[in-house]
Amino acid sequence: MGTYVIVALASGVLFGVLDALINANPLARRLFEPYKPIARASLNRVAGIAIDLAYGFVMAGVFLLFRGSLPGSTGLLRGMSFALVVWFFRVVMSIASQWMMFRLPARTLLYSLASGLAEMLAIGLLYGLTLGSFA
Repeated sequence: MGTYVIVALASGVLFGVLDALINANPLARRLFEPYKPIARASLNRVAGIAIDLAYGFVMAGVFLLFRGSLPGSTGLLRGMSFALVVWFFRVVMSIASQWMMFRLPARTLLYSLASGLAEMLAIGLLYGLTLGSFA
């Protein structure tokens, strides 16, 4: 249980750090300009941190639940498999919906797909290396 809590907290922090890097860099600011008219002027940092930490606990728990069913013979491969599944359901489906509903530049959508994949692979790597052989 202690390992789970530590990894869940670490992944929540990793979510927050990666979200900040992905969304606050100069390239992202330019690419996300189309969202400016509907974006909040300021963010609720406490809520953002709480949400990222909650994601960490939920995602680590889901990984543990499905770990034995994921393809791969090692924890690392299972972590990468998990990352791809989560990327599809969390990122790809969201981007497909945005593509259908909004007039957004293709480069904005592609950046979101690529950065979402990188984020999920980092999280999957963490889970695979730490929880992949969790007993």
